[in-house]
Amino acid sequence: MSVETVTAAPPRAARVATWIYFGLNGFSVGMWVVHIPNVERATGISHSTLGLLLLVLGGAAFIGMQVAGPLADRLGQRRLVPAAGVLLGISLFGPGLANNWWTLGLTLLAVGFGNGSIDVAMNSQAVVVERAYPRPIMAAFHAMWSIGGAFAALIGAAALRADVPTAVSLSVSGVVVIVVSLAAGRFLIEAPAEPEAAADEPERVAPPSKLVWKLGALAFALMLAEGVANDWAALQFRDVLGTSTSTAAYAYGAFAVAMTVGRFATDRVAAVVGPAAIVRYGALLAAIGLTTVIVVPWVPVALMGWALFGLGLSGGVPQLFTAAGNLDPRASGALMAKVVGLGYVGLLAGPALIGGLTHFMPLNIAFVLPVILCVLTVTSASVMKR
Repeated sequence: MSVETVTAAPPRAARVATWIYFGLNGFSVGMWVVHIPNVERATGISHSTLGLLLLVLGGAAFIGMQVAGPLADRLGQRRLVPAAGVLLGISLFGPGLANNWWTLGLTLLAVGFGNGSIDVAMNSQAVVVERAYPRPIMAAFHAMWSIGGAFAALIGAAALRADVPTAVSLSVSGVVVIVVSLAAGRFLIEAPAEPEAAADEPERVAPPSKLVWKLGALAFALMLAEGVANDWAALQFRDVLGTSTSTAAYAYGAFAVAMTVGRFATDRVAAVVGPAAIVRYGALLAAIGLTTVIVVPWVPVALMGWALFGLGLSGGVPQLFTAAGNLDPRASGALMAKVVGLGYVGLLAGPALIGGLTHFMPLNIAFVLPVILCVLTVTSASVMKR
């Protein structure tokens, strides 16, 4: 009697639901960002105080990541991802209601913790969903984060033009995030249980911690470079190339659009060349792009440089997150929390490091730091093959 092998269909509903969570996360962060000037004015705080409170938000996000990782492994992602989404939605009510520095600080603790929690939880779910597919799909999830942020920019700008109170805009956004998080949760899936090893099979050993930290270091380097573009691309156009503020906005726009397009394209390329090549040659392209920005003081070429920088950075981080989540399926969330957390530290540290370097050198020369990190990533990408 012949035995037929049945291949389960890919979990398309879980894939769409995970897309939704990435979009919700990008939307939530975007709605907060576009309302920062109004919140700063309503609370009467200075730019320096806001900077310190944003560090509080970043610290809370890092803690949320480290808490959510082990919880995802223990409680399951079908519980944790919607719960983190609800927490993030509730936290969005706070900034619009804050009226001084300490109430804003408390609300940003909640926003940061919720953002960090859903970041790790949804990435862990993305790894589980990707395992059921015959090809890479992780980068498209990260592209949806960018799409969510773009929607937030459009909706937030419309609300600001219509003089909608900040508390109303953020509260309505919070309600949307809560409702959609609860509705999408039923389509998520859990990682299949690991089969028990036979008596004559060697016991699976935990992945070496050195390998986890190497992946985290690469994530730190690439996300630091991304953070530099987020905060300094427009300023480089305005202060170094002497453009108007409106023209300067195109620098970040070129970077962001190229990164989003690149993430939608990365999965198909990764299926052919492999994740190590995506990290290596993507970092090389990013280094070439930012070097172009540094050495060519001509707006059209510099725009192309920022676009190459975004395209090069687009695929690397999703590959690193996938690798971390697959090191040991039994502890996928905890391992990913370390790599995602280190990457997030890089994202926060990049703009600050460049700002510090500008006290000693021109802004263009300070950009050599992310170029060096991209080159180091090129030389270290072979760790992905392990």
